[in-house]
Amino acid sequence: MSSASKFYSFIVKDSAGADFNFSSLKGKVVLIVNVASKCGFTPQYKDLESLHQEYKDKGLEILGFPCNQFGSQEPGTEEEIVSFCSTKYNVSFPIMAKSDVNGDKENPVYAFLKSEKHGLLGLKRIKWNFEKFLVDRNGKVVGRYASTTNPSSLKKEIEALLDSKASNL
Repeated sequence: MSSASKFYSFIVKDSAGADFNFSSLKGKVVLIVNVASKCGFTPQYKDLESLHQEYKDKGLEILGFPCNQFGSQEPGTEEEIVSFCSTKYNVSFPIMAKSDVNGDKENPVYAFLKSEKHGLLGLKRIKWNFEKFLVDRNGKVVGRYASTTNPSSLKKEIEALLDSKASNL
């Protein structure tokens, strides 16, 4: 199975417990972020939502994966997380069920993302909250960005990917 077709094979739970099928992402540019409500990077929700509003109709999909593995900065339930995101940052992009992004119980999506795009010095491990992965319209992981990378700084990369057409549709 090619890495692109593997990307589209995932089915995960969203924050409401429903299945979210990655096959629905075919032909879209996808930004995947491990998020947390009590982190110094939490204000990035504002820029993520801004990107979502600006580019959702052009084919961008943002997926937030809440994670409590870093400093216990996402202690709430899915319901509390979604309430926080919508109340504080007006988040309207999909929030998935709380997941581990490292270790024995890591979400299979993260195992895949990390195997496709290693971090600094070739490390696979997610270092902190708000690490970002950018996936092109063909399901290929084309970028990995540190927590310190502001989502709005990815506009040029996102626009270039949105301007390209998917080849496997």
